[in-house]
Amino acid sequence: MFDLVALGELLVDFTENGTSQNNQRLFEQNPGGAVANVACAASRLGIKTAFIGKVGKDMHGAFLASTLEDVGVNIDNLILSETEFTTLAFVALQKNGERAFSFARKPGADTCLKIEEIKTELLSQCKILHVGSLSMTDEPARGATLYAVKTAKAHGAIISYDPNYREMLWNNKIDAMTQMRSLLPYADLIKVSEEETEMLTDHEDPEQALRYFLSKGAQIAIVTLGERGAMLGLGGICTEVTGFRVPEVVDTTGAGDAFWGAFLSRILRSSPISSLNVDMLTEYVRFSNAAAALCVTKRGAIPSMPTEEDIVHLIKK
Repeated sequence: MFDLVALGELLVDFTENGTSQNNQRLFEQNPGGAVANVACAASRLGIKTAFIGKVGKDMHGAFLASTLEDVGVNIDNLILSETEFTTLAFVALQKNGERAFSFARKPGADTCLKIEEIKTELLSQCKILHVGSLSMTDEPARGATLYAVKTAKAHGAIISYDPNYREMLWNNKIDAMTQMRSLLPYADLIKVSEEETEMLTDHEDPEQALRYFLSKGAQIAIVTLGERGAMLGLGGICTEVTGFRVPEVVDTTGAGDAFWGAFLSRILRSSPISSLNVDMLTEYVRFSNAAAALCVTKRGAIPSMPTEEDIVHLIKK
């Protein structure tokens, strides 16, 4: 039915955007949420995608639903909650494009997704199920995420996992590490940022982290390295793939998601994972590095996801 099904958070990023006439900060409404970003990135690249999640039945939820539809992501399993408000994130930008977050999520609708609200046929017929770790912070979404992962895997789907650590959304660091690591045994494909390797593996070094993921059952593991690119792990081999430089970094929100959506799009268009070699995957990572580089040149996450034509153009420069 769908090549890629993503389950997790869909929220509004209110991104800092200058000041008013009264010299007060202005925030721009941008659609986001790491898991939803990945679905949108893949959809922009021609992949048939669907999203499972929950938003509030409010102005922000309506905005997000419309955004996903406009990008081509199926929202038949997007629940509009009558009782919980859409999660909001406020994003302050530094001069180098890096971010500081503040969340309105106590609870947010995304944390309230229930097992019985998930359409099981999406899980039983998809090629890849993609999840993150923010749906693991609270029940009932935690149980719904585990149910989805186990169900999809039992039906032969590839499980994609991109853990995303936001300190203020967890009770404490130990709880975060426990829950984030609980999904590792199910993950066939995993991507983490360099800052998150120690949270997931006890290793700061990217190569050691990759070897840890592979030892836990991942078929392909990747650590993104910011503007330096990414490091790929397959079998006993780890190799670094150089990134692309852009004239100006505007907003790094969604860069890792643009990378992963692009990478999953290549996986879905290729032979079975078991037949892929390091050379082929290196080209996929290079393609994904270009997607991430393009994403940071614009504001917001979903609005910045590049097209195939844009990515190919950057690679050929």
